[in-house]
Amino acid sequence: MSPGSARVEGYFDLDPIVARLSTIRRNWRSVQAHHGEYGEDSFPSRGDLGKIMGALCGALFPLRLGPAFVRLHNEDAFVAQTLQTALSRLYGQIRLELIYAASDISHSAIDSQAAQIIADFAQALPDLRLLLDTDVEAAFLGDPAARSVDEVLICYPSMLAIIHHRLAHHLHGLGAPLVARIISELAHGKTGIDIHPGARIGEGFFIDHGTGVVIGETAIVGKRVRLYQGVTLGARSLRLGTDGVTGRGERRHPVIEDDVVIYAGATILGRITIGQGSEIGGNVWLTSSVPPGSRITQAHVENRVTAIRMNGRQAPAASVTAAVPGPKDQPPG
Repeated sequence: MSPGSARVEGYFDLDPIVARLSTIRRNWRSVQAHHGEYGEDSFPSRGDLGKIMGALCGALFPLRLGPAFVRLHNEDAFVAQTLQTALSRLYGQIRLELIYAASDISHSAIDSQAAQIIADFAQALPDLRLLLDTDVEAAFLGDPAARSVDEVLICYPSMLAIIHHRLAHHLHGLGAPLVARIISELAHGKTGIDIHPGARIGEGFFIDHGTGVVIGETAIVGKRVRLYQGVTLGARSLRLGTDGVTGRGERRHPVIEDDVVIYAGATILGRITIGQGSEIGGNVWLTSSVPPGSRITQAHVENRVTAIRMNGRQAPAASVTAAVPGPKDQPPG
């Protein structure tokens, strides 16, 4: 036997590997069946949804996010043709999700439900465009480095994430949570900004820089809120039960009221409320509500944190500005 044929037998005899992988998949599906895994054959496509989102971004902002041939004289025709194609393809992806999520419903009923979702989504696009305009303007007004709203739209990763979120959030509410989640993850992969499509975010939202921002499923963000990189609006650790973590579906993420600024690296956990007009400093760890007008920075020592928490009650509006302990604050060695 030649060395070449021995190498083929040694490295590419795949039948036993394929058989083992098949057994592992069957065992996994059998064990996980009670978790409601989606269907066996097809699945909404991340690749197809990426193309659909590219088309929808172009239809919403044709002169900036559309192809180079689009001009004022042909943008309406471009938008009409693009929406016709993109919405038809989105219908197909939503139909796949509905089939898998409810296998006991007839295909005609699923067709009708998918068509209704697409019709409602299409009708919402003008209002979503108006909402996105407030986000672009907030970024321009909030960042002195921005020279124009066009620069914001084309260059800022937060705008890509917010566009995806606005569309995904609407689809999530219409009954296509899996497609919505894939759309959100497309933006997450490109920008490092992780916004769950269930999160509710008001107008004039701006994320400066953006990398590492996390906004959880049940978070509520008010109007004119500004976040910086590395901010987490997350949940406290949940107990692990036999079916995974407890508390699925509970409201476990923060409520951020209007006109709040949260600086880089801040971590805000649990169903707490950050009052209107508050300012949360960088690298703050916050698990208790603060009232409107608060200014919270890193606590000096642990008893300051305890004072802020006030034995589990909401602290009064205050300015807590003590620095992180430096060398002179440390006990002698």
